[in-house]
Amino acid sequence: MRDVYQHDIAEFAARLDDLAEMARWEMRKATCALLEDDVALARAVNADRRAVTELHHRIDEHAIALLARQQPVASDLRTIVAGLRMSADLERMGVLADHVAALALVDGPRPIVPAELRPTVQAMARVADRMAQRVCSALVNRSVADAEQVIAYDDEMDRLLTDLHRHLLSGELPSATAMNLTLLGRYYERFADHTVSLAKRVAFLIGARRYSTAATTGALG
Repeated sequence: MRDVYQHDIAEFAARLDDLAEMARWEMRKATCALLEDDVALARAVNADRRAVTELHHRIDEHAIALLARQQPVASDLRTIVAGLRMSADLERMGVLADHVAALALVDGPRPIVPAELRPTVQAMARVADRMAQRVCSALVNRSVADAEQVIAYDDEMDRLLTDLHRHLLSGELPSATAMNLTLLGRYYERFADHTVSLAKRVAFLIGARRYSTAATTGALG
């Protein structure tokens, strides 16, 4: 019976890892669709959102079943409760990728991102991907170092968002373009915020005390 229980806990963690990878790759594809004006890829990302949501629901159902059947305590209970919250963060990251892809469909095939702002948007996409990659590594390896790197990257995302806003406030862009870019910046910012929330929850699971309050209250979600 104990072997079955440990297998269930391991499967729960593996599903969470899978969801993290899905969220990361969905944002990568969404960014590619946006910058390459790839309408077909944007539609594929929109279609993939259902798979992300379904896995999120399966993880939540798995967690509830473990709590009901096994009545876990100590580290296992912490893993399951934190996993429920991380699953919600990851599902939202998938939704944000879907929103980015949707922008590629707004005026397609005309570019949403003007040439002068492509470097900034590309940099934001790279930072978001690095943060998501580090989160995936932190989850798989239970690595405090990876979790802390996610948090460090967040400062770079904030700087890039400030740069984007500076251009938008210049008034040189058409209003529709400025609105779409404002949304785009918000989507990347929120994606990054969710990776920070995830990183702090992982660090908490490992036992990093300075993250315990934010991780347990969900203040960063």
